[in-house]
Amino acid sequence: MTEITTGENAKAAWEENVLKPTLARHPERREAFTTPSGIPLKRLYTPEDVNPDYGEALGFPGDYPFTRGVQPTMYRGRLWTMRQYAGYATAEETNARYRYLLEQGQTGLSVAFDLPTQIGYDPDHPLALGEVGRVGVSIPTLREMARLFEGIPLDRVSTSMTINAPAAILLAMYIAVGQQQGVEPAKLRGTVQNDILKEYVARGTYIFPPRPSMRLVTDLFAYCKAHLPRFNTISISGYHMREAGCTAVQEVAFTLADGIAYVEAAIQAGLAVDEFAPRLSFFFAGYTNFLEEVAKYRAARRLWARIMRGRFGAKEPESWRLKFHTQTGGATLTAQQPENNVIRVALQALAAVLGGTQSLHTNSRDEALGLPTEASVQIALRTQQIIAHESGVADTVDPLAGSYAIEALTDEIERQAQAYIDRIDELGGALACVEQGYMQREIQEAAYRQQQAVEAGDAVVVGVNRFTEEEATPVDVLTVDPSIEARQREKLAQLRAGRDNARVSERLSRLESAARGSDNLMPFFVECVAHDVTLGEICGVLRGVFGEYRAGL
Repeated sequence: MTEITTGENAKAAWEENVLKPTLARHPERREAFTTPSGIPLKRLYTPEDVNPDYGEALGFPGDYPFTRGVQPTMYRGRLWTMRQYAGYATAEETNARYRYLLEQGQTGLSVAFDLPTQIGYDPDHPLALGEVGRVGVSIPTLREMARLFEGIPLDRVSTSMTINAPAAILLAMYIAVGQQQGVEPAKLRGTVQNDILKEYVARGTYIFPPRPSMRLVTDLFAYCKAHLPRFNTISISGYHMREAGCTAVQEVAFTLADGIAYVEAAIQAGLAVDEFAPRLSFFFAGYTNFLEEVAKYRAARRLWARIMRGRFGAKEPESWRLKFHTQTGGATLTAQQPENNVIRVALQALAAVLGGTQSLHTNSRDEALGLPTEASVQIALRTQQIIAHESGVADTVDPLAGSYAIEALTDEIERQAQAYIDRIDELGGALACVEQGYMQREIQEAAYRQQQAVEAGDAVVVGVNRFTEEEATPVDVLTVDPSIEARQREKLAQLRAGRDNARVSERLSRLESAARGSDNLMPFFVECVAHDVTLGEICGVLRGVFGEYRAGL
């Protein structure tokens, strides 16, 4: 037995006397190991690989630079919000799914809207044909929003809405439903995604050109500051860029670069940074490479704290905190051997918890095939509950801190992400980069490299390019009744026939005048939806004033 020593001399002796004979007998599986972002992984990490300045690099949880978490006690005080993303078909059917999830122990709601709603069309618009209720719930009117939350007291739950181009209009509907329930806007809690920049980069559900879209974003910031102080005004989303193929490093860099653009736009709109920054939130993807994912969340948190304090001069610690939601990786799910997705999701969720997420959605095993069934949703929620109550990882703060590998990866992801942000600054900022197609090209190239690795077998996907089976596993898939579209159109026709259409025309005229000027548009949206003006009608007026965005034109 040899005496244990540290330092480079001891490491060299270990390499010569212990490692070298082992490698001669049993070579390693590959010549080089890297993370999916291309970060080389050393065989062994030691204290020499870690920043020796504990306070500068890590600090304490709930304190700058927040590497170890945004709250001093983290999950010892309160678990993350278990917020399953759900929505399909009609408001009534989605309401039933929400009630089921709440009965099963879910602690927050998350609304998935159908494609026509996301791009501002009513169900009777020609471009809505075949898409109503397919990938989310159809919400063209205040009446449908009220049905969506029937029997769910909005002062007792927090609600996240994945909506971007028409985010302000859907939030106006939510406010109006709260008022119908007797809940004042100041008591509403939740998050509206409202992140239009990533739509141009990766997701595609944009309506208007970037610059008027940014006006809608900052109008919502200002309105919520005055009327909805407990509502997160944006969820700056790296999730969809990751799903489009970017790496973990790019996810951090591009998300925070978009965040910088929103902060700059809000300041230019006359808001003080400490007035709106505490209500900014973020949204990351949870992927399967466990070590890189844990390090990614910690690096993002530290980098944002430094940006807000150093670059923008924010004075309040609440403005420095990066609070984020995580959704496990939809693009990692496979139609082949779908039961394997349960294990993938568990690993991804565990990494998010160890990385310090504030809320979490776990995908269902069957989502590569269709909308999730009730049984699959229950397994996905139970995955979170087992991590929370059985694994023990929630019982101490940042339990992987001090791991030489985790800390070295955290440092390297931060360094590479900062280099990307510096490059984006050189190109004129995130908005200019969107217009130039810079981030789009970077993501496309990363996605291509990853697909090449899968096809070559260098990146193993169990059940797809290794450990395959000839026969597909039978799976029950949820289907949406195609008659829903006709029923939604009929309800819309009845609403238009029974409302005061002269008053609707008056409200739309007032909205158009405001859009051509510089007034905050949120009060006009609230007024419109309260008088049964539809989502499509409101967006039609804005299209006439702002125009429509066409990629590449």
